[in-house]
Amino acid sequence: MAEILLATAADHIFDNISATLARRGTRVSRITKGTDVAATVAELKPDVVLLDLQIGNMGGAAACRNLRLEQGANRLPDTKVIILLDREVDSWMATQAGADLSLTKPLDPLKLRRSISKLLATDVA
Repeated sequence: MAEILLATAADHIFDNISATLARRGTRVSRITKGTDVAATVAELKPDVVLLDLQIGNMGGAAACRNLRLEQGANRLPDTKVIILLDREVDSWMATQAGADLSLTKPLDPLKLRRSISKLLATDVA
């Protein structure tokens, strides 16, 4: 079963992603605060973390940077990260934060599924 952690304060993003990934073997867990990402990754050990760029108290880029610092210090397991962008031009920010991939909202369901599959496949190889 693929475990996906989604950090977003927006109900419509959670609803869309849950519906997109509602298939056999995928579970989507949600948190609404960027400051909770690291602790939740330690607890759930998800396969992929989806970070909304606009989370509120700590945005997706800052949460990704924090996650990468904790992983670099061997306090958290390596985890694939996708940042959900508001604009394509924000892709530079996602790269600087250490995200594996970034996708621009509104999300294309097929592209989201393929992106997750791609990350999970490279994790196995």
